Order: sequence, then C-alpha cells, then structure tokens
Amino acid sequence: MLKSLSKLFARADDDAAPEQSHTDELHLAAAVLMVEAINLDGEVVEEEIAAVKRLLAGRFSLSETESQDLFAMAQDQHEWSVSLHRYTKTIKDRFSEEERVELIELLWEVVYSDGTLHAHESNLLRRIAGLIYVSDRDRGDARKRVLQRLSAEQ
Repeated sequence: MLKSLSKLFARADDDAAPEQSHTDELHLAAAVLMVEAINLDGEVVEEEIAAVKRLLAGRFSLSETESQDLFAMAQDQHEWSVSLHRYTKTIKDRFSEEERVELIELLWEVVYSDGTLHAHESNLLRRIAGLIYVSDRDRGDARKRVLQRLSAEQ
C-alpha cells in the first residue's frame, strides 16, 4: 500500500491499478486531514496517534501494518504540504455526502482523543466541513454523536 501511495504522489503510478490508486488517494486525503487535526494544538500525544491509526484501520478496513504505513505517509505529506486544499478537494469530489459526514465524525473523534478540544481544532473542523460541503448542522450532529459515544465509554 505504501508503495502505491508513493507512486500516486510521485505521478509514477502507471503500473498501479486505477481502482487501487483511487482508493489509496482517498485514504491518504482522509489520513492527512487527521494528521493535521492532531498536530494543530502543537502537542501530539500517543492517544491521538493511536486514535488516528485505529480510525483509519476501522474506516478503511486496513490491517495494522497498512494503517501504520498510511499514517506514516500522511505524516510525510502533512510535513511537506503547504495547504489542505488538495486533500479537501479530493474528498469533496470523490466521497459521497454520507462519507464526508462520516469523515467529519472521525475528525471529531480524533480531536477529542486527547480529552481536550482546543479552539484551533474546532476551527479546523469548521473549515474542513465547509471545504468538503458538510453543513453546519451535519457537523454539529457528528460532534454530538462523538460526545455521546465518548461519555458512554466512560
């Protein structure tokens, strides 16, 4: 998987299956947004990293190794990226409305994984939701679902 992701962003993916490249691109776009969310408060803690890997594995049916590889690739892309536009455009264009709302829900879960919601994280979720055409209502409902799940787990 890491190989095909590398090929995708090196524009040398002519030997990768088009369906696989499409899927890898979507996975990477979602993962980069998650990495942005955990880096925003300036302190990345193990709970956040574990949450991202767990959510990636669960949402995209990845093995532990695949989710670790995807996380590593997302960290690399995040480090070198100057804008999230490339990733939000991929998601807006290729995810269904339901999948975009689900991604926002996953992002809420990521930002709450350290137990604290910072203003910058909330702002990021608002911006991403707007860029991928998720309504304020759907964003708020996704947040409520995450908070309900988290309170039920305690």
